[in-house]
Amino acid sequence: MTRQDAGPRTGPGPAPGPGHARVSRRRRDSAYPYALYLPAAVVFVVIFLVPTAMAFYFALTRWTLFDSEFVGLQNFRDFLAEQNLRIGFQNTIVYAVLTSGLKVVLGLLLGVLLTSRLRLRGFLRSVVFFPTLVSTVAVGITFAMLLKPQTGLVNQALALVGVDGRDWLGDATTALLSVALVDVWKGVGLATVIYIAGIMSIPTEYYQAVAVDGGGAWHRFRHVTLPLSWPATYSVIILSFIGGLRSFDLIWTMTRGGPGFTSDTIASIIYKQYQAGFFGLSTAGNVILFIVVTVIAVPLNYYLGKRQVAA
Repeated sequence: MTRQDAGPRTGPGPAPGPGHARVSRRRRDSAYPYALYLPAAVVFVVIFLVPTAMAFYFALTRWTLFDSEFVGLQNFRDFLAEQNLRIGFQNTIVYAVLTSGLKVVLGLLLGVLLTSRLRLRGFLRSVVFFPTLVSTVAVGITFAMLLKPQTGLVNQALALVGVDGRDWLGDATTALLSVALVDVWKGVGLATVIYIAGIMSIPTEYYQAVAVDGGGAWHRFRHVTLPLSWPATYSVIILSFIGGLRSFDLIWTMTRGGPGFTSDTIASIIYKQYQAGFFGLSTAGNVILFIVVTVIAVPLNYYLGKRQVAA
């Protein structure tokens, strides 16, 4: 074979083969999709990463709007020494578990009901979802008025049936529970919508198979709806549990963490430090809350994700 037969060559070494051309083409083709990530990446860095890094730094300082003094880990030691922190941490866990559990149970039951052949199911879906659209602060103020011991409509309605109402938000044994139930009322609509989407995505062939085997409504729920709606359950648990750990606005508008410190959560304790002007101390509390949520949510997400794959 002569040099002319081998074709033109631009330099020493073997000529590039078809594999090299495919790699180059793939790189050219992937340049456009990767460019679309840039705006979101900039927003993520500016809105999340930069403030997070600044929070970790300012948690090590005593700071105001005009200056800061580096104090190391002293803010963390002071925050962890708060006398009501143990109560706040306990309330945060109880609140998150209670609200997320009730949202899962009620959301699943309402999802099953609102995917059945009800004549008014479209209207009822709107009614169930409506509280999700209302401002949390407005909900807190409204229910704080409804639960007043003397003039609240809740106790007045109970009096009509001969039941003596109580100071729902002023009693240490019922304050946190009352706020948690209002949280469930407001958030169960979103859980229901997630379950409706999950249930409607289940193929009808599974229900037909149960019917062929002579199964009734309970068998359809137990052997089809419940296991195959696990992705929806996974989403509801993660969203509601993390939301419960970060709960603040509803608790603050209804009880201010009272009576005393009995309904305080970690977030309300942090806000009280901000109110008192201890900005570095409250920033350290925010960092601690971030770590607590991460330490709890990441293993939970991993565990539930494994169950989802197994299902």
